[in-house]
Amino acid sequence: MSKSLIHLTSHVLLRQRLVIATLLGRPLRIDAIRSDSDNPGITDYEAGFLRLLEKLTNGSSVEISYTGTSILYQPGSLTGGSVTHSCSTSKSVGWYLEHIIPLAPFFKNPLQLTLHGITTDGTDVSVDTLRTVTLPHLSLFGITDGLELNITKRGSAPLGGGTVSFRCPTIRQLKPLNFIDPGRIKRIRGIAHSVRVSPQLANRMVEASRGLLNRYIPDIYLYTDIYRGEEAGKSPGYALTLVAESTTGALHTAEAVSSPGTTPEDVATRASCALLEEVAGRGAVDSSHQWLVLLLMALGSEDVSRCRMGALTPHSIQYIRDLKHMVGLTFKMKQLQETQEVLVSCVGIGYTGQRKVQ
Repeated sequence: MSKSLIHLTSHVLLRQRLVIATLLGRPLRIDAIRSDSDNPGITDYEAGFLRLLEKLTNGSSVEISYTGTSILYQPGSLTGGSVTHSCSTSKSVGWYLEHIIPLAPFFKNPLQLTLHGITTDGTDVSVDTLRTVTLPHLSLFGITDGLELNITKRGSAPLGGGTVSFRCPTIRQLKPLNFIDPGRIKRIRGIAHSVRVSPQLANRMVEASRGLLNRYIPDIYLYTDIYRGEEAGKSPGYALTLVAESTTGALHTAEAVSSPGTTPEDVATRASCALLEEVAGRGAVDSSHQWLVLLLMALGSEDVSRCRMGALTPHSIQYIRDLKHMVGLTFKMKQLQETQEVLVSCVGIGYTGQRKVQ
């Protein structure tokens, strides 16, 4: 496989591009990072993500230009092991962990990653979604035993104070995917959590959400997760994460987080309506996880992988272009009649992890 330099521009999909370059072991240069912005260059949280990649690999190097608008990243070998990292309070823990998850199975040593920071911020994916939806997607590709995400402390924005630990086993190669039947929604589950506020607020979210979702399906179970004292981080807040599961195991998710001036009923309504919109988009994979499935399909064994997805998001379309540019892989897409769904297929590149064969 060629180790030639990959040259891209813009901060768009920065994390995904860094992850692909790390997997391929190819140097990556990105120019024109927010060059037209009032605050040009990479942000503190993007620099933090680069530092995290350095901790997880051996021999990585990063060169950042004086203005911060250009970076040259030379990835090292995927080592993994036990790593601790403090995340910037500009972004949640989920922003960092979301793109470490597809790297984790390919490390030489099983990953034990501890992250400190904000666990739910309303902008990026929460640790609850990562635990209940993102990790189960890995099982579609044969990654099951030893996979876990634990929330030791919750930390709401803006001060955070949360702690999560992520463990992932290593594998040699991914299994091909054949997921073309989205099935029908059979149940909805959810987590209403609160930190440093009255537990009654979590109960109000549950009641308001059930009032809306019971019109759609009767099998609903939403539980409350109350944190107090040292386990509650540094800032007050509450949020609701919902997951709809189909008869074939397809997962659709939505969440909403409290903000100044909102009530628990407002949070519940936002999350419930967003979930129903996500379900209406159909497909065997929800919109927020299209990119993950596309990447794992590309890395899979040299066999055909197929997945039925709802309408591809602009994010996913750009990601498909990046995979073609960086990996040299082309996806085949077929629009399904009378729906916005797309049948996506590809032949994997047969990527193998760093784990030694016993």
